[in-house]
Amino acid sequence: QVQLVESGGGLVQAGGSLRLSCAASGSFRSINAMGWYRQAPGKQRELVATITSGGTTNYADSVKGRFTISRDNAKNTVSLQMNSLKPEDTAVYYCNAGGVSRSGYPFNYAYWGQGTQVTVSS
Repeated sequence: QVQLVESGGGLVQAGGSLRLSCAASGSFRSINAMGWYRQAPGKQRELVATITSGGTTNYADSVKGRFTISRDNAKNTVSLQMNSLKPEDTAVYYCNAGGVSRSGYPFNYAYWGQGTQVTVSS
């Protein structure tokens, strides 16, 4: 099992910044990728950004140039620096991890953090 704990959410004004962090713990052989997803009320959960253990990143078009994802492989943590925030960024942000279990089975999209609320006022 993998436990993911997010932190850093809050209320900010449009144009402001927030930094989200997520720490992974539990029983696993390796974590190959980590990422952030978000879900607004009444909306489908969507990808925000992902990063592999090798540093390859992927961003949703709506956040390119504004958000930056990074990770510390040794600590199994991932962060999301969010700049130039817009009201449409308001959502619950969730951490996700993919990798290989201690028994050798791959996992992806099976474990999620509890979510952290990001609210951007106009």
